[in-house]
Amino acid sequence: MQIETLKIFCDLVETRSFSQAAERNFVTQSAVSQQVRGLEEKFKRRLLERVRGRREVRLTDAGRSFYEESRNVLAAYESLQERMRAVDGSVSGTVRVATVYSIGLHELPPIVRRFMALYPQAKIDLEYSRTTRIVQDVLSGAIELGIVAYPEKRRGLTIIPLKGDRLVLICPPSHALAKRKKIKAADLSGHDFVLFERDIPTRRATDRILKAHSVTVNRVAEFDNIETIKRAVEVGFGLSIVPRLSVLDEQKSGQLAVVALAEAEWTRSVGIIHRSDRTLGIAARKFIELLKRQ
Repeated sequence: MQIETLKIFCDLVETRSFSQAAERNFVTQSAVSQQVRGLEEKFKRRLLERVRGRREVRLTDAGRSFYEESRNVLAAYESLQERMRAVDGSVSGTVRVATVYSIGLHELPPIVRRFMALYPQAKIDLEYSRTTRIVQDVLSGAIELGIVAYPEKRRGLTIIPLKGDRLVLICPPSHALAKRKKIKAADLSGHDFVLFERDIPTRRATDRILKAHSVTVNRVAEFDNIETIKRAVEVGFGLSIVPRLSVLDEQKSGQLAVVALAEAEWTRSVGIIHRSDRTLGIAARKFIELLKRQ
């Protein structure tokens, strides 16, 4: 049994797709099927079962145990590779990072560019996801680092705080509130709002702060990403509360008006998360150093 076989199996579990697992490993779908079949024959256990009526697979109990241990083996192998590369002081290898759209699209690009300029032999594999999935992927070992808003303490996770961001009110430039430099939470009562979906940390923080100030708003739409929310506000669906750094371009171009929120609690915390029992590679550690300097 080879390391490549374990990686193909783990990629299949994480993507739930034979085609995506094949694409990640530059093999055919039939090769993925053959690898899985070989593992099942070797251990005399069914590891995966197909979801009826859907092109997905899910783990059996034996498959779950095999996946968890395979992830540990892959992590140990990655650590070994990093140690060997570090012998001559070079920084190389791939850092698998997952983050939410508002951070990945608006805060990370200059840091990633700086990292690639400093360490041309290293690579950042960046993907976007919801916070709940990022936490799951970090704990499972599918990704090395997660960068999330409002990171919550959880067993098995280490949190490295980063510089936070202020939340701001956004509205169309023609809106009555657009001329205000600063606004109190109480002034938002009764207005139409476009919000993040309920399970997104920024939405939970917004609801909590509004409730603390006895403010009720009209929820006219909910979306799962920052870009859709901005477009909805631009065309007049309502107001929204978003991270300041995510609307710098729209504020500069005049597409959106940005109004400061007066209360101190309108601050979004941001942090890096990684598995507490995982030894981070040298490339990941260098990337964290750059993130902490921002």
